[in-house]
Amino acid sequence: MASYTVNKKAVAKARSLIDARQYVLDSDWGESQPSAEDENAFLEKHSWDEYAEWHLALTDGATDETKARYGFVYGDLRRLHRSGLIACVYRASEWRHKSIELAAHDLLQHLDSVTA
Repeated sequence: MASYTVNKKAVAKARSLIDARQYVLDSDWGESQPSAEDENAFLEKHSWDEYAEWHLALTDGATDETKARYGFVYGDLRRLHRSGLIACVYRASEWRHKSIELAAHDLLQHLDSVTA
């Protein structure tokens, strides 16, 4: 099983998206999450650093500037999705990646407090 480190730059990006009201509160994550084609199109116009900011986790041991390096996407590469954060919490909890689970949970709590 892969191990992960929290991507602090992604957490900061997610928090800034919440504070700037760049989020979707009600979406079907299965429909909203970026596809491989969406990711490739994003990478044609943006840097790997920008791509990384959309992923709450860095895969330990994976090479930088590869898709395998980045995990736990939380948005559609334009806006944060509440359902994406919920998916991150759930998946991280399911596979016992506690630090990722807590980072996603904290962001979800922040989003909910801002939108309450």
